Amino acid sequence: MAAQLTIGRLARIVGVNVQTIRYYERLNLLGPSARKPSGYRLYSHEEERRLQFIKNAQALGFTLREIAELLALRVASTACRGDVQKRAQAKLAQVESKVDDLQALARALKNLIRACRVGQPTGHCPILMSLDEETRAGTKKE
Repeated sequence: MAAQLTIGRLARIVGVNVQTIRYYERLNLLGPSARKPSGYRLYSHEEERRLQFIKNAQALGFTLREIAELLALRVASTACRGDVQKRAQAKLAQVESKVDDLQALARALKNLIRACRVGQPTGHCPILMSLDEETRAGTKKE
C-alpha cells in the first residue's frame, strides 16, 4: 500500500492551508484516497500531485473553474493537446488584456504625478481633482 498522508502533512508538503484543501474538496477538485476508521482523511501521492497541479495552475492565473476543466482534460482519454492549448491561449489573451489595462493605468498615474507640484496647497491638486471627477470613475452621483 502506498504511503498515506494526513491532511495536515499534505498541506505542509504542498504549502497550503488545511482549510484550502477542504475547500478544494467541496469543489470536487480534490478528495482523500481513503479514510481512517476515525474518519481522518488520508491522501496518496497522486492527490499531492493533483494539489500541486492546482497551485501551479493558479500561479499561471487560471481560475478554479478553469482548473477543474484542465483537470478533467488531464484524465480524459479523448482529450488532446489542442484542447489544453486552446485554454492556455484564452488565458494568455486575458493576461495580455490585463497587461494593456495596467499599462494604461500606469501612464495615467504617471501623468497625474507629473502634473502635481510638491509644496502647493491641495486645493487644486490634479490627483485629488482627478479622483473627484465623476466622468473618469464612470459613476454618477445620485
